[in-house]
Amino acid sequence: MMSDQVTHRVLLVEDDPPLARVYCEYLRDEPMEIVSVDTGKKALKAVSDGPFDALILDVQLPDVSGLEILKKVVEMTPRTAVVVITAHGSINMAVDAMRSGASDFLMKPFNAERLIFTLRNALERQELKGIVQTLRRDFERDGYCGFIGNSLEMQAVYRIIESAASSKATVFITGESGTGKEICAEAVHAQSPRKEKPFIALNCGAIPQELMESEIFGHVKGAFTGAHANRDGAATLADGGTLFLDEICEMDLSLQVKLLRFIQTGGFQKVGSSHVEKVDVRFICATNKDPWSEVEAGRFREDLYYRLHVIPIHLPPLRDRGDDVLAIARHFLQTIAAEEGKTFKAFAPDAEELIHRYAWPGNVRQLQNVIRNVTVLHDAEVVQAGMLPTPVGCNGIGNREAGPPQREASSAVPGAGGTSRIRPLWQVEQELISEAIRACDGNVSRAAALLELSPSTVYRRLREAEEKAGGDSNAAE
Repeated sequence: MMSDQVTHRVLLVEDDPPLARVYCEYLRDEPMEIVSVDTGKKALKAVSDGPFDALILDVQLPDVSGLEILKKVVEMTPRTAVVVITAHGSINMAVDAMRSGASDFLMKPFNAERLIFTLRNALERQELKGIVQTLRRDFERDGYCGFIGNSLEMQAVYRIIESAASSKATVFITGESGTGKEICAEAVHAQSPRKEKPFIALNCGAIPQELMESEIFGHVKGAFTGAHANRDGAATLADGGTLFLDEICEMDLSLQVKLLRFIQTGGFQKVGSSHVEKVDVRFICATNKDPWSEVEAGRFREDLYYRLHVIPIHLPPLRDRGDDVLAIARHFLQTIAAEEGKTFKAFAPDAEELIHRYAWPGNVRQLQNVIRNVTVLHDAEVVQAGMLPTPVGCNGIGNREAGPPQREASSAVPGAGGTSRIRPLWQVEQELISEAIRACDGNVSRAAALLELSPSTVYRRLREAEEKAGGDSNAAE
């Protein structure tokens, strides 16, 4: 009689009915559900209809060779343990079966103890093999959905994304600037059932507070000055998909109340409208601040925090990710060199050492800018240490305990007699900006990216420098 608690499903393929009944009797007290068939075609049909943990397969079948059945089963369900049964004197066939993927084999005749022992061992080995494959898949990934790196810290992030993606629960991403929070949000969306629907991202810190409500909920014509037509907001555009609110802690408290109501009810009103619209949206938010500290400081609503902080994902800074920094640097080098038409292929060992030891306060974004700087200003097959810009390539480089590099208040240049002349900071900035623009063939946007500034800031600094230079000239006259 079969045990009340079934732990495994086993398919028995034996064309001799009396033997099939004997084998089933052998396994009667095992915690297994035994399904018996007498032909190869029935065996393949049974395997395709439902999963089996193990297969007891007689290789001498009337219609199809047992070895053909074995190969197809291994291809269809590689996690099914297969024990082949061979007649006395067909040891070569048993060897062929093992090479084709069988877990073990039995020579006829055999007793109950031998069958049970062999089947148990085959099931245990197959389970261990599955565990090893799962661990290797989960902990040996070199990247995942736009991320690069196989550090343990990132493997944990990959697993959380995988687990969270299928849910509708809100994801709250934290991490320093430049760690890839939007990439993380896109990965959650891409792995979710909503992947075919829109992914709408809003940066709450980049949009003026007076426009933020309209950006999220939309507005109707005439709602405010400049509202010349009806406009859908991110909530409407993200219907059925994902709404990503970056830098959520920058949101005004009054708007946080409306966002909380939207999350609770799924309904909202456009600015200037009394009509309530309903949408189906999955929320993901992110911040580079400590959200609970913002709650304690009164800048972020506690009730909104608990609504959003359901599945937290913390992205580690680059300095805590070990050799990931080199893998990311190599990826950027190949990508940017191809974009710029340069010949770079690798880093010299001393350049890799500098990259590995630097603290990277700006994280992946800073690393990308440094590699672009090297690629734009130089051309060779190997990046040498001397090509790396400061502070990465300077003497006394920053280590992993170093904080963000401090901007110097002035610049000293050698003068006559070994003395130094201090120059105003605006002159030094003007020279650096002008040099970057020349190196980029007049492309201000690219120069701004290398300088880690916005193009508008570059233009403003140049204009201010020109005004100061003109003022100094007039004063000298």
